[in-house]
Amino acid sequence: MIEAELKARVREPKRVVRQLDERATARVEVYRDTYYDRPDGSLERAGEELRVRTVHGGDGTRTVLTYKGAAVDEESGSKPEHETRVEDAEEAHAILRGLGHVELIAFEKRCRNYAFEAHGRQMLATLVRVPEIDGTFLEVETLVDEDQVAAALDDVRAVLAGLGIGAEDLTVETYTGAVAARRG
Repeated sequence: MIEAELKARVREPKRVVRQLDERATARVEVYRDTYYDRPDGSLERAGEELRVRTVHGGDGTRTVLTYKGAAVDEESGSKPEHETRVEDAEEAHAILRGLGHVELIAFEKRCRNYAFEAHGRQMLATLVRVPEIDGTFLEVETLVDEDQVAAALDDVRAVLAGLGIGAEDLTVETYTGAVAARRG
């Protein structure tokens, strides 16, 4: 499946929270993301991602292992995504290190997630704050087959527009890149 996603900087976070609260119940979570690469940096160069994410929320803690392939849509950065829940976070990290992967970067994301249906699709809207980066971001995504990416992105744009987020607010800046730049 492809994660058809757009990310934007949010100018009025309180207004967007109010609008999203009208659509769905928020799930407030803190993500601890650790990204891995091969020692030669080939995953990052290819636009691929390998991540262990531990999510702390009101319903407990869970960990997922995610691989994202190279973007299938350059404008949005939408990528194929493969994800599975893992029982033990430390073991997942140990397995990746044991296979020769090295930690690229680790950071925290504070998220407010909203799951809802729009335009006949299951959507996930996530308001994101990364303590090391200025500003609030909004990600809106839906999972689709590759032949549906363009139509799905149109639907995501419509959701964003309904929240007062325009094309001028969109960004393809990655959190990993922004955090790395901030750390210098």
